[in-house]
Amino acid sequence: MESVGFIQWCLDNLNYWTITLLMTIESSFIPFPSEVVVPPAAYKAAATGELNVWLVVLFATLGALMGALINYFLALWLGKPIVYAFANSRFGHMCLIDQKKVETAEQFFVKYGVAATLIGRLVPAVRQLISIPAGLARMNLAKFALFTALGAGVWNGVLAALGYYLESVVPEEQLLETVTRYSHEIGIGIILAVILVVGFLVYKGVKK
Repeated sequence: MESVGFIQWCLDNLNYWTITLLMTIESSFIPFPSEVVVPPAAYKAAATGELNVWLVVLFATLGALMGALINYFLALWLGKPIVYAFANSRFGHMCLIDQKKVETAEQFFVKYGVAATLIGRLVPAVRQLISIPAGLARMNLAKFALFTALGAGVWNGVLAALGYYLESVVPEEQLLETVTRYSHEIGIGIILAVILVVGFLVYKGVKK
């Protein structure tokens, strides 16, 4: 209960440091939706001017990268057996992680390779866990950090733009409900756009 109270305190006192901290937690093995952090921060930036929306995206992306690195190094150091044992443990279930979710992230990583760390940041249920198979596969750290930051930056930018826009459209108490409703649709749109771009580049490469 104390941890829940701490997170609520952070949400009630959003600044660049609490945004970074909450997004680090969101991107690590203790996930909770980024929709409850970035849009309210952007909403606050639009409403009061106390925050800069560009810095909201920057610090949110920094936090997401830090959380992903935690997962990456834990998977790298602990190895697959211990990762799966954690996923099947009671504590793992308390963190909303189970073997099926880890397996889904692994399959996604195998299917898309290195690009999975970019695309995976845009996919619900994979976003927080894609760094685990990257660590298990000992993916190059520089590439992992780059693609993770790019994917997280795109997603945080979308959420921030949504929160900033909604400040003039909906009252604050309806913000999270509205963001949750539209974020899934926007995420699907982004994924389709990425697939089209990647497909086009592959086609040009093959043709060349």
